[in-house]
Amino acid sequence: MRLRNLNTFVKVARLGSFHAAAQQLHATQPTISARISALESELGTQLFIRDKSGTRLSSRGIQLLPYAEKLLAISQEMKQQLAQDSPQRGILRIGITDTLSHLWLSELLKHWQNQHPLISFELISDVTPTLIKQLKDNQLDLALMVSDQTLPEELVTAPLCSYPQHWVASPDLAEAVGKTLGDDFMVDPESVVQSISQINDQRVRSVRDLAQFPVLSFPRNTRPWHYLQQLFMPLAEMPVFHTCSSVASLLTLVTQGIGVALLPEPIIRQEMAAGNLVKINVAEQPPSLAFCCGWRLDDDRIVPQLLAESAREIMSDKA
Repeated sequence: MRLRNLNTFVKVARLGSFHAAAQQLHATQPTISARISALESELGTQLFIRDKSGTRLSSRGIQLLPYAEKLLAISQEMKQQLAQDSPQRGILRIGITDTLSHLWLSELLKHWQNQHPLISFELISDVTPTLIKQLKDNQLDLALMVSDQTLPEELVTAPLCSYPQHWVASPDLAEAVGKTLGDDFMVDPESVVQSISQINDQRVRSVRDLAQFPVLSFPRNTRPWHYLQQLFMPLAEMPVFHTCSSVASLLTLVTQGIGVALLPEPIIRQEMAAGNLVKINVAEQPPSLAFCCGWRLDDDRIVPQLLAESAREIMSDKA
C-alpha cells in the first residue's frame, strides 16, 4: 500500500473535493482520481461517493480514515526520528535562483551546515525553468525558485517568501523619464539627492513612458520576463530589452543608467538608501514576485524536506 495514495485519500476526505486535493498536492485532478482508484482496487472497496451534492466518504471510507491518518503520522514520526538520531551523510544538490542566492545563500548554507555537518552541498545558481527541468530529471534534490503554476505533477512545492517589485532607475535616467511626461512629472535633480521619498510619490501615467528607454530584465522565459512582455505588448512599439541572469550585474547596469528595471524590493533597498537608485511609480502596479521550494514527490528522503522547512523558517522570520 503506497503512502502517497493514503495521503491523497486523507486530503480528499478532509477537503471534500478531488479538485481541492489536486490543488493542495500540486497534482492534476486525473492524477488524484487515479491514486484513489488504485487504493480502492487494492482494498477491494469504494471509498468515496460522488454525486450532484459533492464528494463524501462511503461507510468503508469512514472506517479507513482514522487508520490512514495514523499510518501517515507514524511514517512522518519515523522519518523525523531517524533524521534526528542518525547523522545524515552524502551529497545534496541544491538549485537556487540568483535573486535568492543574492539575498539568502550565505545564511542558508551556514544554517544547513550546522544542522547537517556531514553533508556536502553542491549549489547551482540558475533560472527557474532550468531548475525545474533539472529537478524533474533527478539532477537536483531541492530547488529554491520562483513560484510557477506549470510545474510537472511529479514535483511538490511549498511557499518560501514573496517580495513586492518596483520600477527603478538611476537618478539621471529617472529625471529623463520625468521629462517625457511634461509638467505632470518633473524631477528636480537636487531633490534626487535630498529626498528620494518625494520622487517616489510621483506617478508615471503609463508604461508607454518607460518604453522609450531600454528595459533591463531577467532572462527570457522566466516569469518576470513574461510579465514584462505582457505589460508592453499593447504598445505599438516594444521597448529594447537587455536580459541578464545575474542580480549583481542587473544592479550595476541600472545604477549606471543603462536602462530602467523592475526588481524585487530587497534587492534594491541598499542602493535606494544610498541614493544610487530612484523608484518610479507606474499606474500599472506590478505583482509581487513569489518564491517556493520544490522537490520530487517520489523522493522518500527526509533531508530535502528538512532543508526546505528550515529555509521557509529563515525567510519568513525576516520577511
